[in-house]
Amino acid sequence: MWLLSGCTLIFIMVVIGGITRLTDSGLSMVKWNLFMGAIPPLNEIEWKETFNLYKAYPEYQKINFNCTLSEFKYIFFWEYLHRMIGRLLGLVFIIPFIYFLIKKRLNKKLIIQTSILLLMGTMQGAIGWWMVKSGLVNNPDVSHYRLALHLITAFLTFAFTFWVVLPLIFTKERSGNTVLLGLIKILMLLIIIQIIYGGFVAGLNAGIGFNTWPKMGDYWIADAVYQLDPLWKNFVEGRYGVQFIHRILALTLVAFVIYIWKKGQKLELVNNQKRSLNFLLGIVLLQTLLGIFTLILVVPIWLAALHQIGAFFLLTATTYSLFIFSKS
Repeated sequence: MWLLSGCTLIFIMVVIGGITRLTDSGLSMVKWNLFMGAIPPLNEIEWKETFNLYKAYPEYQKINFNCTLSEFKYIFFWEYLHRMIGRLLGLVFIIPFIYFLIKKRLNKKLIIQTSILLLMGTMQGAIGWWMVKSGLVNNPDVSHYRLALHLITAFLTFAFTFWVVLPLIFTKERSGNTVLLGLIKILMLLIIIQIIYGGFVAGLNAGIGFNTWPKMGDYWIADAVYQLDPLWKNFVEGRYGVQFIHRILALTLVAFVIYIWKKGQKLELVNNQKRSLNFLLGIVLLQTLLGIFTLILVVPIWLAALHQIGAFFLLTATTYSLFIFSKS
């Protein structure tokens, strides 16, 4: 229950983080004190002081110079909520962790695993602030590299927490399957790369433009995909080069999951193995549809948030499949 509550809070935090990004709220809190910053502004004077702090930074000066106090309160809310859930997550992990250590309820393997989780959570908080700082200097937007790192570490922290949970829930011996396990390991790598590119797309606002499917406008590969020099820069720093890679990876994932699913139909699998492959196929098809509609509808907040949730479920399904097809 302790670890599952951690999984739930990481999931909520990533969803709120996505909304924070989509509403351009991430740079609204320009100062953050780890222990003293839990109480938000409580009256008009405190709100004006907080707003004046925001006015001293590039986002207000270059983009939001017409922002009213009421509009500022809206964007502040999402960033404040995101950070407070992070604090809650820290407390939910650390307090039971210390309690279980004192009571000697954790075996050696769990002590190592949960210590790694503690380190990953600490790193995630540090990376988050490092990311925000990149948007408080000259360019009023966070580095898309730092955003992608912040995103993928959150996903990996969730996946590892879920991995630690699974053998505590499913205690029966597993027969595994070497062939499918190898394929799902490759799938996991592809999903990690795709999530990183999802972070690039978000950080570069690459979902705005070429909002058609399956072609990019009138072309399969638009000229804008390779407009930067040298060529490789297009695929990590160019908006439409990054969008193109995200499109291609989506199709690759669908094709690869279908291949794994068909491979599984030819093998003698137990029920939970069959279910894991069926769920994997269903979620990758749904996630692809969410991605396509997010693109062609020009990234509405609610749909982009659903698309991010879909990525979470896809990672969860893949982690579960890795567990099911590995031997006890």
